[in-house]
Amino acid sequence: AVVSTQSTGSGAGGQSVNTTDSAVRITHLPSGLIVSSQDERSQLQNREVCLKLLKTKLYDLEVQKKQEKDASFRALAGTGARSEKVRTYNYPQDRVTDHRVSISCSLKSILDGKIDAIIETLQAAEQARRIQDANL
Repeated sequence: AVVSTQSTGSGAGGQSVNTTDSAVRITHLPSGLIVSSQDERSQLQNREVCLKLLKTKLYDLEVQKKQEKDASFRALAGTGARSEKVRTYNYPQDRVTDHRVSISCSLKSILDGKIDAIIETLQAAEQARRIQDANL
């Protein structure tokens, strides 16, 4: 919803500025943005200028919101550095290492579906972390 108001121009500019109702102010109700123009000679031209300004400001606002949202997702994702790796699969040495709990298992057994050792260790570490957080 857009509210448009017209008024006479203000400031210096001669007699025609004071008598012509050509200034336009548009308020975008959902966002509260207000734009105004009195640069052009006619009310229609000022209205077009205001609408262009309003569209530009609304677009910039949406872009800013999207950038903030993307930044929050990037913060969750991490950098992908080697120090952030959860698990390493070392095929030449037939070893899988989970870096969160520092456990190594046989790669062949993991590929055969025997991942209970890693899961149990991770569950125990998570439970220990929750107990420690509860005691603080």
